[in-house]
Amino acid sequence: MQRIISLRALLARDRALENWLAGQVAPAYDALQADPSRALSIDQVRSRLAAEHENATLKP
Repeated sequence: MQRIISLRALLARDRALENWLAGQVAPAYDALQADPSRALSIDQVRSRLAAEHENATLKP
């Protein structure tokens, strides 16, 4: 019985991953291919992540 539950959990995770890839990743990739100027530099990404981290760690 545990194997069936585990298999169902894996299948659900795979479906969720496929939905995410098809619904969010593929359209974002296509948009960047169509207009590469939309891409962020690594410095922009690092700066944004640092700001988000700072905001998250400052909250009580």
